[in-house]
This record gives sequence, C-alpha cells and structure tokens, in this order.
Amino acid sequence: MNVTNHARRLIPAAYRPVLANLVFRRLILGFGVSYLGDGMSFVAVAWLAIELAPPASAGLWVGGAVAAYTLPGVAGALLFGRRLRRVPARKLLLADNVVRGVLLGVVPLAWVAGWLTPPVYVVLLAGSSLLHAWGSAGKYTLLAELLPGEQRLAANTLVSSLNFAATIAGPAIAGVLVTYVSSALVLGLDALTYVFLAVLVLRTRLPESGGVSPTDRAAARGGLALLRSHPELLGLLTLTWFFNFLYGPVEVALPLHVTVDLRAPGTLLGLYWMLFGIGAVLGGLAVGALQRLPLWPVTVAIVIGWGVLLMPFGLGVPTGVTVVCFALGGAIYGPFVALSVTLMQTKSPPEHLAAMLAARSAVLLTASPLGTALGGPLTTALGPQATLGGSGLVTVALGVIASVLLLVARRRKPAAA
Repeated sequence: MNVTNHARRLIPAAYRPVLANLVFRRLILGFGVSYLGDGMSFVAVAWLAIELAPPASAGLWVGGAVAAYTLPGVAGALLFGRRLRRVPARKLLLADNVVRGVLLGVVPLAWVAGWLTPPVYVVLLAGSSLLHAWGSAGKYTLLAELLPGEQRLAANTLVSSLNFAATIAGPAIAGVLVTYVSSALVLGLDALTYVFLAVLVLRTRLPESGGVSPTDRAAARGGLALLRSHPELLGLLTLTWFFNFLYGPVEVALPLHVTVDLRAPGTLLGLYWMLFGIGAVLGGLAVGALQRLPLWPVTVAIVIGWGVLLMPFGLGVPTGVTVVCFALGGAIYGPFVALSVTLMQTKSPPEHLAAMLAARSAVLLTASPLGTALGGPLTTALGPQATLGGSGLVTVALGVIASVLLLVARRRKPAAA
C-alpha cells in the first residue's frame, strides 16, 4: 500500500484524476498500440517507396507515398461531411480503423504476390487514409465527452505524448525490420494495430454521444465556417498549417539523407525518429503538467525553435550533431498538439465539436502532405541536405513573422480599448 501511495505521489497532480478513469485507461491502451504501428510506419512508408521506385525518381515516389498516407483524409472530410457530421464519435473512430487496417493489410499480401508496384502502393496508402480526418475527430470528441473540461489538457497531453512515445519504440523496431526482414511486413504489423484498436473500442462501454441534434440549424453550418467565426482559433490554425507545411519536406529528405548522403542503413533513420520521440514525450509531459500557459508565445517559440534545430542539417555538420538536434527538436515540438487541441475543445460549442475538429483535421491534413509532395522535387533538385536546412530556415522566418504580427496585435488591443 505504501509503495502504491508513493507511486501515486510521483504522478503530477494534473494527471491523477484522468488516469483514475477506467474507460480512459482502456482507450489509451488501444491508442498506444495503434500509435506504435504508426511509429513503425514513419520508417516503413518511405523505405518501401525507396525499395519499389526506380533510383532516378525515388524522391518523387517517396513524396507521393508519404502524402498518400495522409492527404486523402482531406477529401474524405469534404466528401462525407454531410453524412458523417452527426455520426457518433465511437462509430467515426471505428470506421477509420477498419478502413486503415484492411487496406494497409493488403500491402504485404500484394508484396508477397509480386504485384506491388509504386502506383499500386500509393493507391493503397491513399485509400487507407480516406477517413482519417473523421477518425481523429472521433477520438478527440470521445475524450471531450468522457472527461470534464478541467481534465482535458492533461488527457490530450497524455494521448499526444503516447503518440510521441510510440515514435521511440516504433522507428527502432522498424529500422531493424526494414534492414533485416521487409518494410512491407512492417506495414502489415501497422494494419494489425488498427484492428486491435477497433476491437478494443467495440468491447469498451463508452458514454452516450453528445452528438449534434438534427433540428439544430446552427449546427448544420460547416466546420470551416464555424472556425472562421472564432478568430483566435483561425489564427492558430493558420500558423499551424504553415508550420506543418514546412515540416513536410523533412519526411522525404531525411530518409534520402540517410540512404544517399550518408549511405547508412535503416537503423540510423530509426534512431533519428526514436530520439525525436523521446524528446517529444519529455517536452509534452513537462508542459502538460502546467496549469496555465501563454498560448501564443509558446506556439511561436515552438515554431522558431524547431526551425533553428533543422538548420544544421544543411551546414554539413557531423551526423552526431544532427541526431542531437533532431532529439532536441522533438522536445520543442512535443507540447504543440496537446495545446492546440485543448484550445479547440475549450472554445468550441459542445454540439459543434465533432464538426470543428473534423474541419481542423481536414485543414491540417493538407499541410504536411502538400509539403511532402513539394519535398519530392525539392530533394531531387537541391539534394536532401539542402532541403532539410532550407526547411529549417524558412520555418524560422515564419516564426519571426508570427512574432511581429503578435506584437502588433497586442499593441493595437489596448489602443482599441
């Protein structure tokens, strides 16, 4: 008993009531397993594209594969908006996991059969991501329905930190598997993690959904229109979009930097992402334990800090230095997701929450994949090192511009008052 009480005291007070919730603990178990699969896919998606593509066009196919793994979620959010806006969060999460699990599971089967070509691979990845914006909206809507407002930042931080924690073990495991077994097998394991989450959600008794009433005319407005009516959220979303867009080329350039510039095995790519995950977990949990944060200054500092730590890649510094920079970059980026999602949950009317989260996910899903698609030709033209360093430099410029706009807005506010 004394050991148990001592262990509880080691947990920051903000996390204790959240972890006392049995349903939440069951959900984060499923999220954790699914995130582990996604952590492995960080390495496997790009690596399999490199293996399948002709060497001359490897950068383009890597960019296409990474973009296909997320970008079609935007189309799903737009095409199915009217039908899915009022679907309970539990069903949204289940639908996404079933589609993701089935289509990713086809990848290793097609590889074994010998008909997995780069176009087939990209099509399967695209189909698997079609409902992912709605699945993400369903996940965070479930958390909002399950927990009171004062516990949401801690819950979101635990979930996002669990996601980053999966990038510790996931890339390390994938780095070994793609080197000694097969990158297609890794995507098959990712598919099984989605199946596990779907089964767990089916077997968990969840709270009744606070879905949108069909008679609520205001709720019929699109999520994007609702976001436009909240300037603070719209401004944060705009900065986040450009931040993620400039991150996109990293997912193309980093694996090519490892294979082309350094001529290193997949284990080094796994090491980069593993240390990024360690940093993200530590940074996210540290910030999540705090009760109040100045949102905009923290957000802008994250943008500038991440850009600064990418710039050494373009300077030709030793590999050990870039590995350390990538780990520190994870610590800076770690708190970002939880802070932005918590603000959305807090500011959104409860009956509009799923629609606004889906719209947010749809908007942000365009950012990194578009940057990734741009990263393909950029890496082909400039080389991996220059692409990584250039992404960092432009990200720093974005943060500086945001800082100037923030200072101007704060000076105008007292004058307007």
